[in-house]
Amino acid sequence: MPPKPKFTREQIVAEALALVSEQGIEHLTARELAKRLGSSPQPLFTVFEDMDELRGEVYAAAGRRLEGFVSDANNFTPAFKQAGMQVILFAMREPKLFQLLFMAENDRSTTFGEMIKSRGGDASGIIDFMMANYDLTLEEARALFQHVWIYTYGIGVLCATKMCTFTDEELVQKVGVDFQAMMMYIKAGRLNEQTPTPHLKSEA
Repeated sequence: MPPKPKFTREQIVAEALALVSEQGIEHLTARELAKRLGSSPQPLFTVFEDMDELRGEVYAAAGRRLEGFVSDANNFTPAFKQAGMQVILFAMREPKLFQLLFMAENDRSTTFGEMIKSRGGDASGIIDFMMANYDLTLEEARALFQHVWIYTYGIGVLCATKMCTFTDEELVQKVGVDFQAMMMYIKAGRLNEQTPTPHLKSEA
């Protein structure tokens, strides 16, 4: 009969998530986690096959914590703009988890859509919302979502790495201006305009 686990799966994941939130994913080792739990590493492996399985659970838990931040946007108008704000706030308050979710090097480059799906996201509901509330076509809504996501991601990276800091008022202003500017660009019918490709001068 296998030994009864000393800790539940949920207890281990919660403590592992706390460790990563404080110190980063590189510090999630069996020895370090066991120390926090006041145990030897052995009980971990009565619940998880190996550390890779545990890291996968921590990644999923970090994603759920981000979803909790973003879901608060439903209490604001416009909700989509506030969702971008919530991602940035997550980067400011949970920098190590933001780095885990969005700043790890991939094995290969992917499309924007594939990247969103790989992070457990589904943009279809947001895009349907934008089409209905902003009178946009499918192409326009996708372009708006991608642009605002990339813009807020960039600010999030600056905050998560402590390269820059912003007040809440500054963030509201920056995200609001970018959102309105992109809406004006789309409504002016410029989305499908051909933009000349700049040529970089080579050094002599």
